[in-house]
Amino acid sequence: METNTPQNNLNTFRILFIVKGILTLLFSLFFLFYAGFGFFFMGMAEFENEAEISFNPGIIFIIIGVIGVLLCLALAIVTLLAGKYIKEHHHYNFIFVVAILNCLTGVLGILLGVFTIIELNKPYAKELFER
Repeated sequence: METNTPQNNLNTFRILFIVKGILTLLFSLFFLFYAGFGFFFMGMAEFENEAEISFNPGIIFIIIGVIGVLLCLALAIVTLLAGKYIKEHHHYNFIFVVAILNCLTGVLGILLGVFTIIELNKPYAKELFER
């Protein structure tokens, strides 16, 4: 028996967005350790030199680590929200923007983003989100 309803891959993309969000959360731990090294280097510089130094290089590690953690957490949260919205068939534009943002995050993000954009541009996917 043939049916006229096309098969979509949105459920697969929902699962992949959740996996990508969790992997991004785990990657934020790298930046947390990076900031920890900054605190370690700051402590070593104060312990080694009793004389005043004009600049402590540990501050650079801390700043990069904190910015990296914040960016990773933000990307993980919006990626997990996109997975939730795909399941509910809401917020088409939000999912589209998150797919584009994921294209900036490496090979897994590029693949997920490009294939999600392709799937979202299909007529039956647009029809699902318009309901």
